[in-house]
Amino acid sequence: MTRLAIFDCDGTLVDSGATIHRALELALPAHGLACPPRELTRKVIGLSLVEAMAALVPDGDHVALAETYKEAFIGLRGAGQVEEPLFEGIVDLLDAMEADGWALGVATGKSDRGLRHCLDSHGLHDRFVTLQTADRNPSKPAPGMALAAMEEASALPEHTVFIGDTAWDMGCAINAGCGAIGAAWGYHEREELTDAGAHCVAERPDEVLPLAGHYLKMAQNDE
Repeated sequence: MTRLAIFDCDGTLVDSGATIHRALELALPAHGLACPPRELTRKVIGLSLVEAMAALVPDGDHVALAETYKEAFIGLRGAGQVEEPLFEGIVDLLDAMEADGWALGVATGKSDRGLRHCLDSHGLHDRFVTLQTADRNPSKPAPGMALAAMEEASALPEHTVFIGDTAWDMGCAINAGCGAIGAAWGYHEREELTDAGAHCVAERPDEVLPLAGHYLKMAQNDE
């Protein structure tokens, strides 16, 4: 029996909000648009790029905006200005889950290239058995990323939890039939996570493992 823990990336594993906002500050004015304040831009983190642009600029050319954003982000990376630090406690959490027998995966609105850069910068790439990105899957909250992760890891929904900081993550988990654990240290508020269907919410990374174990016991009792 494979027990699978799927992690969102931005806002869950890494604190990339400042860099994402900076890329938006560069991209949107190129289309004659003002960048919304950070308290608004952080709310679209986790969506795939085109969907994020649609949420920020409903009447804009979302595909063109997404391309300009990608160019801005790549430019920041080339200039050494991308900051994606791990949240405190994440490495300890990954260590603990692996020691407890969990397989680990990532499901993110990042591209393959962006995710690889991020994970490689922290030496984490090889710790995950499945990596699902926006390059191959529809945007959250559609279930595709979680379903693909479970298929690749040979895990059943009742043996899988999805840990994420946004309502989009919780929707993806619920739509795929797996456990939804909110990460309150990220970019959406606890109420947004519970309203989106989170089975439970962790305030800190060290709360995730016991919550994941509790969810699996509850899911098995419901079978």
